[in-house]
Amino acid sequence: MTSKANDERKSDIVYDVDNLNLWYGNDQALRDVTLDIKRNEVTAIIGPSGCGKSTFIKTLNRMVELIPIVRTSGEIYYHGNNIFEKTTRVEDLRTKVGMVFQKPNPFPKSVFENVVYGPRIHGIKSRKVLEEIAEISLKRAALWDEVKDRLHDNAYGLSGGQQQRLCIARVLAVEPEVVLMDEPTSALDPISTLKIEDLIHELKQTYTIIIVTHNMQQAGRISEKTAFFLNGEVIEYDRTEMIFSTPKDKRTEDYITGRFG
Repeated sequence: MTSKANDERKSDIVYDVDNLNLWYGNDQALRDVTLDIKRNEVTAIIGPSGCGKSTFIKTLNRMVELIPIVRTSGEIYYHGNNIFEKTTRVEDLRTKVGMVFQKPNPFPKSVFENVVYGPRIHGIKSRKVLEEIAEISLKRAALWDEVKDRLHDNAYGLSGGQQQRLCIARVLAVEPEVVLMDEPTSALDPISTLKIEDLIHELKQTYTIIIVTHNMQQAGRISEKTAFFLNGEVIEYDRTEMIFSTPKDKRTEDYITGRFG
């Protein structure tokens, strides 16, 4: 590979994870995790319950450190900068790397106030600017047409699927680069799930998305690459079509064909 081609490949890498280990007290949850994640792709994280999937993505924006007994070794490079360095401002990292959780978690506020919560914290006070941010974010989350006449209603009045898209809009409002999703459709009905999957296809044009999912069909539908985790280790990481058609490791094949998990 030429130096220019190598530089271009490096610029395409958003995350470079190198020998990441993580412990909750004495219990090791991640073991020598090494992988890289490319810009504007959807990366699916699959594996049975308790295998470290959610722990891994919460490490990417250091949210896992909110648990005091956590300790890590190894490196995570975000655009070439080690996120564990003391010079890293965690607040800036979490702005650039947003998180959508398994269960929709809107604030007990209006739809509008949910979306502009982050921009307000970042010092934006102009009502006109906040209104523009709310409209753009809700449109990006494919929710604007459904709530444009309900912006000042309590967000709890929305359906589960709408609440999840509202939470996505809230993340997008602070203009992240990466969106982490921890099983964002597991609590939703099939129609809402399809809307979220369609939304992910649209969002990857602008954002890098890393999604934890238990749904093998979903991983196959929406992702470019898939990582199979088992007991805290990455057993296999490849293009999604390769993982699902010709996995290299028998444990991967056993999991995706339903023999365990």
